[in-house]
Amino acid sequence: MIQPIESASQSFVLLRLGERRFAVAATQISELVAPSRIFRFPHRTLRLEGVILRRGRIVPVCDVAEKLLGKALTSRRFYLIAVRHYGDKSEWVALPVTGDCELIAAEMINAGEADAPHVAGWISHNGEVIEVLNLDALTPGLEAASAPAASAALLEARP
Repeated sequence: MIQPIESASQSFVLLRLGERRFAVAATQISELVAPSRIFRFPHRTLRLEGVILRRGRIVPVCDVAEKLLGKALTSRRFYLIAVRHYGDKSEWVALPVTGDCELIAAEMINAGEADAPHVAGWISHNGEVIEVLNLDALTPGLEAASAPAASAALLEARP
């Protein structure tokens, strides 16, 4: 009897930021939504623009374009809602994207020591080599909270 060959193929969502394409593991994606009202507030967390309300949740909007492309983007077509992990917790995060998203299957090559921390690996699709993003390293988490906000929270928690 011949054993079927197991494929190391995974599902990825390709997203466009400006002229470049990036990939995120499909298991990290919750949904793709049209841009909605963003609530902005004073803060000092890098790459956090504000929050949107989605399905009863407050979802931080993290513009990762400046980190990935070297410049902020003004046009937005969708928010890609993804799951970000920090420690033993997870949260949704909204990533603004400028073009259509595509679901593909590909084999990933893991990132090497020379790759940036936000690179989880690399895939090849239609002759193009595409970075697979490590959202945990790319988006701000609890450790990025500003010192004044943390101090204020501690003062409020005191009896």
